[in-house]
Amino acid sequence: MAALFTVHIASTGGSIVCTNPTTSEKEKNIYLLTFTSPKDNRLTPTFIDAFILALDIIEHRFPKGVVITTSGIPKFYSNGLDLELATSTEGFLDQWLWKLFRRFLTYPMPTICLLNGHAFAGGLMLAMYHDYRIQNPAKGFLCINELEFGVPLQSPMMSIFREKLVPSSFRDLILEARRFAGPQSVAAGLVDGLGGLEEVLQLIRDRGLQTKAATGIYGTMKEEMYRHSLDILDNHVGNLAWRKEVENKKGLAEDVALGAVEAFEKERKAKL
Repeated sequence: MAALFTVHIASTGGSIVCTNPTTSEKEKNIYLLTFTSPKDNRLTPTFIDAFILALDIIEHRFPKGVVITTSGIPKFYSNGLDLELATSTEGFLDQWLWKLFRRFLTYPMPTICLLNGHAFAGGLMLAMYHDYRIQNPAKGFLCINELEFGVPLQSPMMSIFREKLVPSSFRDLILEARRFAGPQSVAAGLVDGLGGLEEVLQLIRDRGLQTKAATGIYGTMKEEMYRHSLDILDNHVGNLAWRKEVENKKGLAEDVALGAVEAFEKERKAKL
């Protein structure tokens, strides 16, 4: 497949390559973005800048169609954030990560994530911000594993799962840090099917996705569909204020509860 264009990721020597994955003239408006950012496609500022630029190029320089994203690294779709870099980069969440999530949530063409390998934490969040997902049936897990290393999820990280999953799947994913292989992902509603690029192309054909963006309102429809998540993505300061208020209330409630426990223990001791 000849490249339509390539965006380089300077920090890792990686790239995002856009190709047309078919030889059919009728399907020339299907765009495959393959990102390769060693060693595991972490969502860093330079990776996100390159990704958003690639999406912008397709939107503004090519006919409306369908965008597929996948990884050029066989083991990983994406291993999520580089936590050290994310915490040391001022404004990382609202200036980079939320911006990427928002771009996919409102993108004016159908987007399909081809999960070739593992998608952990932020990598799975990114996949969920796509319109459709197809997972490798033979290898790779989907997982939100922050519970295991004590990193709370912020509101935009939670909201897309709440929007797209049934409550029991949402619970298992977040509160059990469960790992989902392909068949389990389908059953949980995390993905729309299993397979590789051919299955993605068949999904596009079966659902007539090539023409869905033609009227120019595809992105607008998604904005209305996902208004709740969009409001959360756009209200970073408000989300932080809400979390602070919740933590303050928890602290007050804990003080009251601890006082009651101590009174109970004192009374019990007095009776012995």
